[in-house]
Amino acid sequence: MTGRVVEEGAPRPSRDPEPVAEVRAFWQRLGLPGLLDVHTHFLPPRVTAKIRAQFDSAGPLIGRAWPIRYRDDDDALVAQLRDFGVRRFTALPYAHKPGMAEFLNEWAADFAARVPEAVHCGTVFPEPGAADYLARRLEQGLAVLKVHVQVGAFHVTDPLLDDSWGLLAEAGTPVVLHAGSGPVGTAYTGPGPVAELLGRHPRLRLVIAHMGAPEYAEFLALAETHERVLLDTTMAFTDFFAEMGGPMPPDLLARVAAIGDKVLLGTDFPNIPYPYLRQLEALERLGLGEEWLRAVCWHNAAPLLGATVTDP
Repeated sequence: MTGRVVEEGAPRPSRDPEPVAEVRAFWQRLGLPGLLDVHTHFLPPRVTAKIRAQFDSAGPLIGRAWPIRYRDDDDALVAQLRDFGVRRFTALPYAHKPGMAEFLNEWAADFAARVPEAVHCGTVFPEPGAADYLARRLEQGLAVLKVHVQVGAFHVTDPLLDDSWGLLAEAGTPVVLHAGSGPVGTAYTGPGPVAELLGRHPRLRLVIAHMGAPEYAEFLALAETHERVLLDTTMAFTDFFAEMGGPMPPDLLARVAAIGDKVLLGTDFPNIPYPYLRQLEALERLGLGEEWLRAVCWHNAAPLLGATVTDP
């Protein structure tokens, strides 16, 4: 496999042994064949190195110390997910400037072709010709899109994206959308523009990253009122994430339970500052029951990621 990252002057952090047995015991107790993670990141080596540098320096869109736990190359990271029992995962590239999206799309298509568990992912950026290259990628099997308005510094309602949203709504392709204002809000984040977008394209299948943190209530309401809007758990309910934007208010948990078929497991692996197990423990501590956990960790994402109950 290609795609190794070499970081000048960045030592690999020492860390405790990975709790592989505990992760596997979690899904085995639930009677699942493994885990489906809709929010993981694999990117071209130079892009990965730059992203890690932003986290290391607590850059302006990070806002606090964020010691990435998993700094290995692609081979080791894929092996780690396999050890945990993650049967499908994503690459989720995202562009921050014009002319970058297709470079990322080509890399992600190759990654999916060589890693059986990796879902074919891609991205789009508001630029001339965006709908044209997106249409080609959809024809080639693009299965999950990532859009990150905080990093990309654009509005989801940008007219240059309108045709692309139409294509995605028609295809039913899930879009993992980081539009919440965590960890650092910008002029482009928040639920208002997303609500406007859904007014134009109500059939969009949006997966709101991080449960929409910190605008939990507003994004939860969008999931309650739009058939195809989903939420992913990425970093939500963990102590680390709660320290940044405040935890989800407890009075919202009953509503989260009520839309249990619309919540998907996401983790942000490898760019997390704690063991993978911690996300699973945070979900279990909510006390919403094993049926809810089974839906979140497997059944809700299975039709989107092409998994079956017989995997692996």
